Amino acid sequence: MDILRDRPHLFLGSRLKRLGERMQSDVAVLIERAGLPVQPAQYPILAALEATGPLSVRAIVEATGVSQPGVTRALAKLVEAGLVEDGPADADRRRRTVRLSVKGSEVVARSRAEIWPAVEASVRALCATLDGPLVKQLDAIERSLDEEPLHQRAAASRPGSTVEILPFAPERARDFHDINVQWIEAMFALEATDREVLENPQTHILSRGGDILFASVAGLGVVGTCALQKTGVGQFELTKMGVLETARGHKVGEALLQAVLDRALGMNARVLYLLTSKRCEAAIHLYEKLGFRHDAEIMERFGARYERCDVAMRHRDF
Repeated sequence: MDILRDRPHLFLGSRLKRLGERMQSDVAVLIERAGLPVQPAQYPILAALEATGPLSVRAIVEATGVSQPGVTRALAKLVEAGLVEDGPADADRRRRTVRLSVKGSEVVARSRAEIWPAVEASVRALCATLDGPLVKQLDAIERSLDEEPLHQRAAASRPGSTVEILPFAPERARDFHDINVQWIEAMFALEATDREVLENPQTHILSRGGDILFASVAGLGVVGTCALQKTGVGQFELTKMGVLETARGHKVGEALLQAVLDRALGMNARVLYLLTSKRCEAAIHLYEKLGFRHDAEIMERFGARYERCDVAMRHRDF
């Protein structure tokens, strides 16, 4: 008997609370394994302070949606743990602000590297195939978590130790060019728009507010790359994603794509789309797995950019 599941509409709030507590409990397992002095429920406050700097209690309430008493209690515990400290007075000098301490900044940095990407990746995968009424989706989530708890999924979703995600650097511009030329010429003809971007990434991507990431495999060097090209306010195209054939079997594509999705979130993307071809079956399968959906509107608006484009997709979370 599960009274919350048997009466899903009557007890929806209680069921959502139960699911939230269950997921936070699993995240707590990951935190404990990492030896971090923080609780899962404290992460939204720490993330808000890390993103914006000193904030008043009222601003934290607005940023997190947590009640003022809840924020006040959480801040007291964070101050006691040495993760948060008093900040400068706000603009009108009447309200107290708080900020991350040095210790708090270190905890957030480690969490961003060791905990958050793994949790985000596992939850994305958990939700990727959901469809239908909300209560049916809750059934599916709980069944999936019964089969494999979130902390196990998160541990399994971390990229293998041989894969490292790297930022753009001038010395990697040649890798960006060569990796993409290899896969494009193997399947299609290199187009003028390809040459413009690949030969001038600083001009066409970085200086316009985009970014480029790389994947490196121990013993092989840089083997993959992917770009976020800004095409409007809050609008980005995921483009020029390629992995060398020598890196097959290392799951570089999935690790790289997940890193780019996380980067898009950090850049406050509101629309994230991509253009590809039906011939890229393996890539399309990976895109679908990580949350992209076929989109006729994206095709109509942007599909003419490449002659080879007959597939357009938009990510469900942007």
